[in-house]
Amino acid sequence: MLPFIRLSDEILLPSYMLVLSLTYCIGLVFAFYRAGADDEKRNTALDLALAIMIGGFVGARLLHVFYEQPTFYFENPAEAFKFWRGGFVYYGGFIGALVACWLYVRWKKLSFLEWADFYAPVISLGYALGRLGCLLNGCCFGEICDLPWAIEFNFPGLPTGLRHPTAIYASVYELCVFAFLIAAEKRPLRVGQLFGLWLLLHAQGRIFMELFRADDRGPAIFSLSISTWLSLAVMVIALATLLPKKIGRTKAP
Repeated sequence: MLPFIRLSDEILLPSYMLVLSLTYCIGLVFAFYRAGADDEKRNTALDLALAIMIGGFVGARLLHVFYEQPTFYFENPAEAFKFWRGGFVYYGGFIGALVACWLYVRWKKLSFLEWADFYAPVISLGYALGRLGCLLNGCCFGEICDLPWAIEFNFPGLPTGLRHPTAIYASVYELCVFAFLIAAEKRPLRVGQLFGLWLLLHAQGRIFMELFRADDRGPAIFSLSISTWLSLAVMVIALATLLPKKIGRTKAP
């Protein structure tokens, strides 16, 4: 684990925030590339990228503060603003980004599903890269195991022992999803289907990862984490976008 990169005796750079920043940069370049030579499309893609960054950041932090550790932050409100120490929930960020993007496309009178398709591979790649920040930070650790690829986490207060590297599971799985989406968008698809495919595959992978995680994710609901329940809800939404319709627009490969 490498939660901080020492630049000097006084300056420590949080590795999680560094990976997050690099991930945002890579996502911006990838979105710009996908927009092609159309200046208007490029501008819209970058505007939506900004909405994703702001909405995702705020949503991810809020779900952590108000669901995972509300008592701690109620007693120490100033700690809620020390985001460089970590404490983000992906689904909170996803919901925040989704709302921000929906508001933007409504304002500009654009097709939400068309832009959701555009950003599906970008978000998938971003998730895969971002999980590497979790690995360096030592959070999102798994249960103790004796598998050959198990690793030791040095998260504060965590008992010693080799554990499932759940962040690596998530990253490798999502990279496979990313490759699948890139291949799938070359085929004729109805508008919204590429986004639906990502929702379905991502949610399945998240449920799988949750089976091995041992970190605190807030109170369980009927023995399942909030992320598992949200994944199940996402799968239902995904199926609604993927079910065949009698009348549907097709998107050229």
